[in-house]
Amino acid sequence: MKHNINRRPTAFFITAPLPCPYIPGNLERRIVAELSGSTAPTLHDTLSRVGFRRSHGLVYAPVCSGCNACLAVRTVVSEFEPSASQRRVSRVNEDLIEAVRPVRATAEQFELFAQYQDSRHNGGDMATMDFYDYQALIEETPVDSELIEYRTPDRRLVGACLADRMGDGLSAVYSYFHPAEPRRSLGTYMILRLIERSRDAGLPYVYLGYWIEDSQKMSYKERFRPLEYYAGDGWRSLDERHDFPALG
Repeated sequence: MKHNINRRPTAFFITAPLPCPYIPGNLERRIVAELSGSTAPTLHDTLSRVGFRRSHGLVYAPVCSGCNACLAVRTVVSEFEPSASQRRVSRVNEDLIEAVRPVRATAEQFELFAQYQDSRHNGGDMATMDFYDYQALIEETPVDSELIEYRTPDRRLVGACLADRMGDGLSAVYSYFHPAEPRRSLGTYMILRLIERSRDAGLPYVYLGYWIEDSQKMSYKERFRPLEYYAGDGWRSLDERHDFPALG
């Protein structure tokens, strides 16, 4: 059964069960609310601090029957220290030109986005997105969002990160990068830059979305410790929940 989202941002709805994209055989359900009007930024901040995420003009959180594998996680900026490999990534990308753009979709961005999907997520739902779907992903935001582009010295676009600015941090909504640049580790670099941008702005956290212990797609988030996860009654250290190996 589908639910129509009405115009009241405080109305919550439960989606119909769908196959989980991360755990084969499981069904996913979400609690959803619409962000609209002058209260959208405040509602977004409030719900993000209790584990919700934004997509387009909606915020959502998983409410799956019999499963609590998805943990909302955030990096504690003041305590983050890059590993040796992360410092190497920063050095490799020192030549890149970073520019903060308004949230406006371009054909150049979409071409890179499509290349990324074909290479990294072929067969996934986002691989079938056309330009207008991409435009909605980027532009349909009722909160303070920005698109950060990364270009080589010859002005070639190699990466982009859509991020929301919140009262206590930056939230990484979606990022994509050129698949033929593995040496740069651009996915890692863009998160490192969000952490640096948050530190420069005096913001304490970078919100990284959901982490699932047994999902390889999510494992990269473990590298941006210390991480906190939302435990239902507050944020707690993920290191205390899991005995992670030392960073290399």
